[in-house]
Amino acid sequence: MRVYQTNEIKNIALLGSAGSGKTTLAESMLFEAGIIKRRGSVESKNTVSDYFPVEQEYGYSVFSTVFHVEWNNKKLNIIDCPGSDDFVGGAITALNVTDQAVIMINGQYGPEVGTQNNFRYTEKLKKPVIFLINQLDSDKCDFDSIIANMKDIYGSKCMQIQYPLETGPEFHSLIDVLLMKKYSWKPEGGVPTIEDIPEEEMPKALELHKALVEAAAENDETLMEKFFESESLTEDELREGIRKGLITRSIFPVFCVCAGKDMGVRRLMEFLGNVVPFVSEMPKVHDTRGEEVPADSNGPTSLYFFKTGMEPHIGEVSYFKVMSGKVKVGADLVNADRGSRERLAQLYVCAGANRIAVDELCAGDIGCTVKLKDVKTGNALNEKDCDYRYDFIKYPNSKYARAIKPVNEGDMEKLMAALLKMRQEDPTWVVEQSKELRQTIVHGQGEFHLRTLKWRLENNEKIMVKFDEPKIPYRETITKAARAEYRHKKQSGGAGQFGEVHLIVEPYAEGMPDPTVFKFGGQEYRMNIKSREEVNLEWGGKLVFMNSVVGGAIDARFMPAILKGIMERMERGPLTGSYARDVRVIVYDGKMHPVDSNELSFMLAARNAFSAAFREAGPKILEPIYDLEVYVPSDFMGDVMSDLQGRRALIMGMDSEAGYQKLQAKIPLKELANYSISLSSITGGRASFTTKFASYELVPNDIQQQLIKEHESEGDE
Repeated sequence: MRVYQTNEIKNIALLGSAGSGKTTLAESMLFEAGIIKRRGSVESKNTVSDYFPVEQEYGYSVFSTVFHVEWNNKKLNIIDCPGSDDFVGGAITALNVTDQAVIMINGQYGPEVGTQNNFRYTEKLKKPVIFLINQLDSDKCDFDSIIANMKDIYGSKCMQIQYPLETGPEFHSLIDVLLMKKYSWKPEGGVPTIEDIPEEEMPKALELHKALVEAAAENDETLMEKFFESESLTEDELREGIRKGLITRSIFPVFCVCAGKDMGVRRLMEFLGNVVPFVSEMPKVHDTRGEEVPADSNGPTSLYFFKTGMEPHIGEVSYFKVMSGKVKVGADLVNADRGSRERLAQLYVCAGANRIAVDELCAGDIGCTVKLKDVKTGNALNEKDCDYRYDFIKYPNSKYARAIKPVNEGDMEKLMAALLKMRQEDPTWVVEQSKELRQTIVHGQGEFHLRTLKWRLENNEKIMVKFDEPKIPYRETITKAARAEYRHKKQSGGAGQFGEVHLIVEPYAEGMPDPTVFKFGGQEYRMNIKSREEVNLEWGGKLVFMNSVVGGAIDARFMPAILKGIMERMERGPLTGSYARDVRVIVYDGKMHPVDSNELSFMLAARNAFSAAFREAGPKILEPIYDLEVYVPSDFMGDVMSDLQGRRALIMGMDSEAGYQKLQAKIPLKELANYSISLSSITGGRASFTTKFASYELVPNDIQQQLIKEHESEGDE
């Protein structure tokens, strides 16, 4: 395989909802380019893309697959991304390392919620978009209705390049209004017959051609002037205008294919090779210091590792993009993130599980290598004296979490190693060992996402695991001032233990003035603040600790021990064992013994006094509240709202966005535990949602009593 230069390389992300036909299209493209001799099928489990056992088990893409095709002296690097929103990490990674998105639309359903999500990601990253309507041979395909729907959602930027003469089982021909030709196929697909447009189709074709010419001309002043003079553009001028429109996202070309029958695929590949932007034409990537990294083959060598695959019999396969310079077999490079040196003994270009050895790759190209010692997803390898690092991929927040533990407790270490290894493959799996909840929590994008993780642990790693609902990180606080005292006294021969602490607790809010006087039971307690310590709690909120002891009742050297005792109780709140926050504690009196008083005595006395005062101070439990955004087809809106109201959600607003309804709400984390399953069930998988932590709020009184009872019963056990 020859070495392709930067201006001969195009990088493309292949996106679409589950079932839109991306894997099938990838097979047809590879077949047309001669990379494979026979097209596989998802049903036969022999495709280039979905080659992992878990993908063949579920019949879904779980990982993104990198492959390439050579076409018209261009190299097209294509990343086939999973369609399910649960595996969105693959799509987001792909969009960040490619320059063009092809979004497939299922001809049976038109734009789905997955289409909307993918488009939103392209919008955020300012990537050009081509829409591809597939499955035109389906009985359910209503092409005109799909186009009308797309124009409603994406506006007049959607420009038809093609339209089918007929849809359903009889589909075998289409009109191309860019080339103004009719394309027809025999039942086996492949190479088309190209003819003039039939007379009866000419008015429609001319109308669409004229709209395309106008849209292309708008992207270049010279083309605009020529269009005003002659009302037409040459084929090359038209391509140039479309390319510029793609770069500025002012044109979204719409193509037609039937990937399963290999119809329209060659024409699509021609367009990708001839028209879509090159790497060199797209905005430059910036490193972590904000410096521009041009895709220049003459620059310093820098590779960005965007994906790690774990493959049987091989181990880690590390996929990279050449950000700058050239990389050759045997290159010695430095890991900018970890400081280690690596030698690239082998270089490959990818075609799913197949890899083709190459000697060199230039800036902008995508390849892979194996058997690296110390390279993780997100690392950069640079030549000496180059220090590029990259951090441009941002993943969405998790939507679903489960506590995980091995069935055999002795497998815990093995489980953690497997989870960390799997996170290299999919960074949207987040593993958290929660000291607060005393659980190992696995966060993911949905129930199917975590079910896939469980399947792989049990079938690939042979570790049987159990999922539980995670505990909720409640917080405890107080609503009024209270006073308590506690004497710790222990005598057991020799030196004893003695410490007595009198303290007052009250709710703390930022900017509160220091206290001067308290009244309890008709008695007045005047404060004379000697020292003040403010502790920013790692779980949020504050503890303010004040020493108001007069007359030497407690020696100053015991104050750190008293604070430590209080902090211990803050870490295991008196009501439910949750973290306590936003409390001010004033130690105002106590007693000590000249022989028996020590740090331990005062720590225990303070802990018990704090616990007693806390219980008398109107204690309340706070729960985490999340901002929720649900994207839902309008016909399911009522059912989704009813479900949310049953989950104690507070509806904050509704909006219409790109053909879907956007519902905004605030919802307790407790009620989000199984929300992804419920939403999928209500909408048939046609809705999606995002969440973000908002605040801690008081739980209703009945739930507070229930939580306290549950904690007490756990204590009894």
